[in-house]
Amino acid sequence: MKVIVLGAGIIGISTAWHLLERGHEVVVVDRQAGAAQEASFANGAQISVSYCEPWASKGTPIKALKWMLSSEAPLLFRPRWPLGKGFAQYRWGLQFLAQCNDAAFVRNVQQLVALGRYSHAALKDMVQATGIEYQRLEKGIAHFFTDEKSFDEAAGEAALMQKYGVDRKVVSREELLAIEPAYRNFAQHITGGTYTASDESGDARVFTEKLAALCAQRGAQMLFNHDIERLGTIANTLDSVTVRAQHTGQHSLLRADAVVVACGSYSAPLLRTVGVSVPVYPGKGYSATLRLLKPEAAPLVSCIDDDKKVAISRLGDQLRVAGTIEVGGYDLSLTSRLAQTRCQMLIDRIEKVLPGVADTRNARQGGQPNFWCGLRPATPTNIPLIGRTKIAKLWVNTGHGTLGWTHGAGSGKAMAELISGEQPAMAFNCYGFAPSRTAPFMRAPQGQSA
Repeated sequence: MKVIVLGAGIIGISTAWHLLERGHEVVVVDRQAGAAQEASFANGAQISVSYCEPWASKGTPIKALKWMLSSEAPLLFRPRWPLGKGFAQYRWGLQFLAQCNDAAFVRNVQQLVALGRYSHAALKDMVQATGIEYQRLEKGIAHFFTDEKSFDEAAGEAALMQKYGVDRKVVSREELLAIEPAYRNFAQHITGGTYTASDESGDARVFTEKLAALCAQRGAQMLFNHDIERLGTIANTLDSVTVRAQHTGQHSLLRADAVVVACGSYSAPLLRTVGVSVPVYPGKGYSATLRLLKPEAAPLVSCIDDDKKVAISRLGDQLRVAGTIEVGGYDLSLTSRLAQTRCQMLIDRIEKVLPGVADTRNARQGGQPNFWCGLRPATPTNIPLIGRTKIAKLWVNTGHGTLGWTHGAGSGKAMAELISGEQPAMAFNCYGFAPSRTAPFMRAPQGQSA
């Protein structure tokens, strides 16, 4: 089969790789000059199967209302006006609220963990097959808490993850500092933590770029610097994709046996042009990538700071700190007052928890360290959409929210399997397939029933 993949982030490139593995002809289209230039560019760097938790929970609505008063809030809902312009946001918000209950939380966690475990295994297979190096650290992920209430609640969350086969352990402050001594200068603020040894970290951009190069070597046609102008349909079947070369303005009509939309947050508006509505809305996330001043004092274990809800990961001689979700449309500005406040929060937090370890002086002097923001394509459940649409020959692989790196390898593999008529071996409900169709191959984690 000939398959066109729209989007060259971790999701699109993983899809392309696994399609090539199954002998398909592949064309990748992206508006950027290369792979991983948008949401995959500078994320939190964590492969966090143990932290595949949805944003929506019973306590989220009250927290979100309080957070609306803070420019540093971990999850900030910015209402768009007028209502017509913000319709997609408000509809997504109502769907999100419907997931804020215990039953939905447990159901969504099960799905996310199933995909996470499947994806982690797929990533390991890809690394072994390709030899790609991407500042990988197989040191696990720790989560530290600074107040007793949150730490007490961590035991229940860890037990839920253990139920689905993830060995997230509750650890004392002393145990946490033995696992990662870099936080000893912050020890008096830490009440305890959790730790999962099987998790890891690494640079998603570097991995995706190298995988894209291997795809090209294997014969994939890489159409970078090409805008997607139109999806053409005939009688409820996808007929063509019209693209425009940015350098020449020339239009081309592409045809294939299947087309995969893996355009992140931009998948939803593109799919709406052919009458396909998917509940995907952008969540703006921020990161800072800082040069290490004291590599010997920097953490090797990737960590989550529960107080600020940020991830801290070592990438060679650099430190990546990333976090916050801003639900407010497709704004990618780094110069607004809100954006500057949120970026500064990342810097200030690093100075507090790891004083003097990374170079934050440029920020304090009004310069521009390596700040970045990207749009995380989120569904109300945080469960991505992987499968077929109601338009024949049109497939979708998007909606991964903050877990694109965690779920990328497996999402690409599952997509390629579905297109090839195969059955992904995981307890995950693939988009566009009826439960009766998918139930026979939905395998639960060992010791659990599907």
